[in-house]
Amino acid sequence: MNRVFVFLIAIFLVTQLLGIAVGIGLIQEIETGGMEQPTVFTENPDDPINALALIVGILFFTGVLLLFMKFFKGAGLFRILEIFVLFSATVIAASAFLPELAFLFAVQLVALKLLFPKNVFIRNVAAVVAIAGVGALIGVSLGVVPVLIFLILLSVYDFIAVFKTKHMVTLAKGISGRNLAFSVALPSKKHQFELGTGDLVMPLVFAVSVMKASQPLGFPNFVVPAAMVLVASLIGLLLTINYIRTRIGKALPALPPQAALMIVAWLASKAIGF
Repeated sequence: MNRVFVFLIAIFLVTQLLGIAVGIGLIQEIETGGMEQPTVFTENPDDPINALALIVGILFFTGVLLLFMKFFKGAGLFRILEIFVLFSATVIAASAFLPELAFLFAVQLVALKLLFPKNVFIRNVAAVVAIAGVGALIGVSLGVVPVLIFLILLSVYDFIAVFKTKHMVTLAKGISGRNLAFSVALPSKKHQFELGTGDLVMPLVFAVSVMKASQPLGFPNFVVPAAMVLVASLIGLLLTINYIRTRIGKALPALPPQAALMIVAWLASKAIGF
């Protein structure tokens, strides 16, 4: 099997398994009263307005990044943003396992990223931990319907941003050149592929939300729909990477095929009784 495929599968599995573990921890904390139900925009996790609020937030965040790239050629401001996101997400992820050491672990990971800013392995580790924390938190904050709306809207935006406005390609090149943990590097002998964190975080968001909604099924049944969603997402990613690996330099949004397959997998899980 091609090295890129092996690496992609490994990154995907580690990220999703870590994120699912964090998600289970957060769900248990909510059910036992250890933490309040997190919210996105409204207090009702099933309110579709939450999906629209997330899309607006992503558009704003993307706009800020593009402005930074246009007017600030150095990596200083990007580093500050990276540190903030990485620290916050790492605290969330670590709190699910060792809450008393979460702050220390986050400081150590940020320190490593600062000490070795060009190290691709540390960058990928940082991205994986951040995705696990952010994805799990958003997943427990949203009901399945808002996640579906968010997923569809984000897929449409991804298509437009890559093929029409092409600003996502510009953004990806800028992030790659600065070795920031906003994407995952998939190195091969001839080329280094870049996988946006959204292609890893959205499957986790969907899976955790589905898993939370499936809690009444009990263990291990409540994990089955989430697992089906993640398998479908991985297939979508592999199909995308297989397409672009022979077309070096061509950008292709992975989220639209992922979203289509994930929705089919979720509907299939409902059809068979989950």
